[in-house]
Amino acid sequence: MSKTSPPPAPDKAKIARQFIEAIPFSKALQMSLDEIGDGLAVISMPYDEALVGDPRTGVIHGGAVSALMDTCGGAAVMSHPEALAATATIDLRIDYMRPATPGDRITAKAHCYHVTRSVAFIRAEAFDHDESRPVAAATGAFTVTRG
Repeated sequence: MSKTSPPPAPDKAKIARQFIEAIPFSKALQMSLDEIGDGLAVISMPYDEALVGDPRTGVIHGGAVSALMDTCGGAAVMSHPEALAATATIDLRIDYMRPATPGDRITAKAHCYHVTRSVAFIRAEAFDHDESRPVAAATGAFTVTRG
């Protein structure tokens, strides 16, 4: 009797990277997946004048920061060992703490800290060059699809 070994576990980091790189919106914002694995994701995007919300100050629009944090939260969920590779945002609460410095790259860091049967929870922060003072902080809930 021959034993068959179970199929190899999916490479969640690879799946998350491919998913994010395939999203046209992420491409339009020039998002870059900088780090991913075990429920942690780091995604950044460059400053772009097309994303400025206030022409007088040159500050990036909050919607671009929101999109970055949402994508980063989803990536963190996708890379969590207890979650499957598909997710969707249920709820995302963002507190904007200060304007990002015009010209600076913005980086989001998200951590998936709890997964239930059907929901995953994240915390995230976004920074410019000054990592001691977040631009925004977020908490969110994302779907978890079970087989």
